[in-house]
Amino acid sequence: MKKIYLLFLTSFISSWLWAQQDSITTKTKTYGKIKFIPLPVIGANPTSGLMLGLAPGATWFMGSPENTSISSALGSIIYTTNKQWIFTAKGNTFLRGDRWNLLTDIRYFITSQPTYGLGTGPQSGKPIADGFEEFSNNPYTPISTAQMMAFNYIRFHQTVMKRYKETRFFGGLGYHLDYHYSIDDKMLDLNSTPQTLTSHYVYNIQKGISTKEYLLSGISLNALYDSRDNAVNPYKGRYAFANIHINPEFLGSSKSSTVLWLEYRDYLHLSKDRPRHLIGLWTYGWFLTSGKVPYMDLPAVGWDQFGRSGRAYTQGRFRGEDVIYSELEYRVPLQKEKETFGAVVFVNGTTASNRLGGINLFDYINVGYGAGLRIMIDKKARTNLNLDYAFGDYGAQGFYLGLNEVF
Repeated sequence: MKKIYLLFLTSFISSWLWAQQDSITTKTKTYGKIKFIPLPVIGANPTSGLMLGLAPGATWFMGSPENTSISSALGSIIYTTNKQWIFTAKGNTFLRGDRWNLLTDIRYFITSQPTYGLGTGPQSGKPIADGFEEFSNNPYTPISTAQMMAFNYIRFHQTVMKRYKETRFFGGLGYHLDYHYSIDDKMLDLNSTPQTLTSHYVYNIQKGISTKEYLLSGISLNALYDSRDNAVNPYKGRYAFANIHINPEFLGSSKSSTVLWLEYRDYLHLSKDRPRHLIGLWTYGWFLTSGKVPYMDLPAVGWDQFGRSGRAYTQGRFRGEDVIYSELEYRVPLQKEKETFGAVVFVNGTTASNRLGGINLFDYINVGYGAGLRIMIDKKARTNLNLDYAFGDYGAQGFYLGLNEVF
């Protein structure tokens, strides 16, 4: 079965790379070069320690800008003093005339992360392993009571959607692989008296899933409406995306399951003369609709395609069988006529369920908020350099450096 799965995956990757190479060759001859920005990464947090690396970004057109939306890609090559390696490649590609839309998400991690159990609310901040003591999520104070896990992770998500006639509706299929292996649940101690159990261990044992490695492999059905005027920094338009992942065991999944994703974005103008002056809305719902999903593959904040949700919180801070996330962002230019500098103020909220623990959606909502500076480094493509600082519940806070708007 693994050989069949690997053959399918290899064929899929090869076909996609061939299509991309063919399209890019056509584009570079006719429509100009890819604009590449090699953004350096220098930062620190208690999970990773000191982080050093590159987070390059690129924008390009696969056809005439008159009828083709801008394509974009973000990547990262990062090493940390906690001996973590993070490699990512994520893209949103529109082929010539917007006839096709391709969504790509490739990741390889050798890493460690704290986990906090399932659900939102004060109980999610207390590991079940050490007497339910309070903790701090401050990035400048090490977290001693979080449930730290080390693991390796491979993700390959590729979605291909065809545009319906001359509308802004797209539909298509995808393949999705998530593989966690070499899992080391740091706080788990089955030999102590009493035993020290972690949320990861308890959940997976209850679901009959290995606690050392697991695989999620399946196809998706996708529907998209995208009328945004610019995918990397929209001033107008709407975005609505729905997909359902079908993860059968015969494709390699540890357990069969289905998972639903629903997403919506909109932009409210506050000035006719300055389209950059607006309020943006972003919301998504992520739901386990059937079957059993391994703990680390459950819906979680910060695990959207570009990892932008949940500013103020570490990735995966809130996890559950169901997650609903919403964010409002006020965007304003800082210059009277020029567009070089701008600012944002934002607030977000997350609710997550814990079905085994009796926590439902909207029983608790955890909030994050903050502000940021925008520097437009490519006015034609509207590429922004983002510098954000955010605060949240339980002492959470964080600094975020990136390219393109968050949504």
